[in-house]
Amino acid sequence: MTVTSLHHLATKGVLAEARPGRAWRNLQPARLVSEAIRREEVRLSADGAVVATTGRFTGRSPKDKFFVAWPELQDIDWGPVNQPLEPERFAGLLRRAIRHVASRELFVQDLFAGADPAHRLRVRVVTEQAWHSLFARNMFIRPSRAELEGFEPDWIVLQLPSFEAEPALDGTHSSTVIAVDFREKLVLIGGTAYAGEIKKSIFTVLNYLLPAEGVMPMHCSANVNTAGHVAVFFGLSGTGKTTLSADASRTLIGDDEHGWGPDGVFNFEGGCYAKVIRLDPEAEPEIHAASTRFGAVLENVVLDPETDAPRFEDDSLTENTRSCYPLDFIPNASRTGRAGHPTSIVMLTADAFGVLPPISLLSPEQAMYHFLSGYTARLAGTERGVTEPQATFSTCFGAPFMPRHPSVYAGMLGELMHKHRAKCWLINTGWTGGAYGTGRRMPIKATRALLHAALDGSLEKAPLSVDPVFGLRVPQACPEVDPTLLNPRSTWADKAGYDRMAREVAARFEQNFAKFAPFVGDEVQAAGIRAAA
Repeated sequence: MTVTSLHHLATKGVLAEARPGRAWRNLQPARLVSEAIRREEVRLSADGAVVATTGRFTGRSPKDKFFVAWPELQDIDWGPVNQPLEPERFAGLLRRAIRHVASRELFVQDLFAGADPAHRLRVRVVTEQAWHSLFARNMFIRPSRAELEGFEPDWIVLQLPSFEAEPALDGTHSSTVIAVDFREKLVLIGGTAYAGEIKKSIFTVLNYLLPAEGVMPMHCSANVNTAGHVAVFFGLSGTGKTTLSADASRTLIGDDEHGWGPDGVFNFEGGCYAKVIRLDPEAEPEIHAASTRFGAVLENVVLDPETDAPRFEDDSLTENTRSCYPLDFIPNASRTGRAGHPTSIVMLTADAFGVLPPISLLSPEQAMYHFLSGYTARLAGTERGVTEPQATFSTCFGAPFMPRHPSVYAGMLGELMHKHRAKCWLINTGWTGGAYGTGRRMPIKATRALLHAALDGSLEKAPLSVDPVFGLRVPQACPEVDPTLLNPRSTWADKAGYDRMAREVAARFEQNFAKFAPFVGDEVQAAGIRAAA
């Protein structure tokens, strides 16, 4: 068997070799739920949501992700994030994976990734478990019956939790593997049941393909108001993208992955994948309602042993509990997944050191600097081994999913901001009054008030002062917000402690950005943070 025949095998062979009648194609939610229960994959909550557990993997496994290293992939930014896998190794891995599932039941969903037809992928997701098929159906865009006629996929995702790699044979780091093959247009996921790998693998594919089409791929949520003013929200998982974009007064375009192209913003997905640890029905009513109904998939959420009601406050399995539901479960969701060009860009950071202001206004050059920096806290549970918030720099607020050099994405952001005159705000949803362990999490009520004032244009009219350490323009007043909160130093009891911590964080910024300096202009470098001597 040649390597070039593998895509055909993955497209047709997996289904042909399965037992007759046991390759279930494009099942509707009710059938998928029935199959998942019959196979004892899941439980049902008291509200009718599917509840699945994922075993030892309750988050992504970024160190196990690889790209098949074909010689034509000269524009991949190879390194610890984008790891190469030899084509011959992948060929053997895929052959064994297909033999592994040849006699098993399989579930197939034919779906779209990308709401803009001009930049859309047709994706076939093949899974071993029914609940993963429901997850994929919830997360991607569901074609009409007419669109399913003669559906030929551009890409295949094989999601096989029971198949494990052999590191010595396959060149992997462990028995888990997420391998992306751009020549064969194929993703193989093995050795992990964490469903987020399905969506993130296709997001990674789009992040590579779209810049060549003049589209900036973004790890962001997006919404739009009745006047057509679009806001996009960058941030890592757990920093508030889903919470802050699910605003009942605005139409939700999507909660995680978008493209910004010649015609505006478009969602990559047809669903939401919300982090739901300590989900509050009063603070987040739309997400709570969507997570407590038939058709939703709850991942690693604990059920009450007596009532089977979800215990969203329970972190005994993981902090990274998730809810996956179709976008139309949100009452104010966009029917098209598309809108115009952003007028507001919001960068969300969870500052674990508690020294950044709750909000600040950035110039386009500062926006490029902070986009490249991607400063935040990696929150507990989102990745293997993370048990408490850890300060980190995640380039483009999504480093694990960016195959090209970060300067490619930052350059596109700067060009689009200048062209469409978008305002950019940096919002700290992390800690105030001290670092993690001493301070407290930024009040969500205050964050919402600041965000509303930023999006309606009133906050940029408030008096602005320049933070002496970070060079950020900080509003000095906002309705419904305690002015003390706007100055992070004033929230610390130990002012000298704040000064030391702020200088330390500034030094981290400066050290981290040094690797990007050769790839950006003087204006972006001048907009950066400098540690005090």
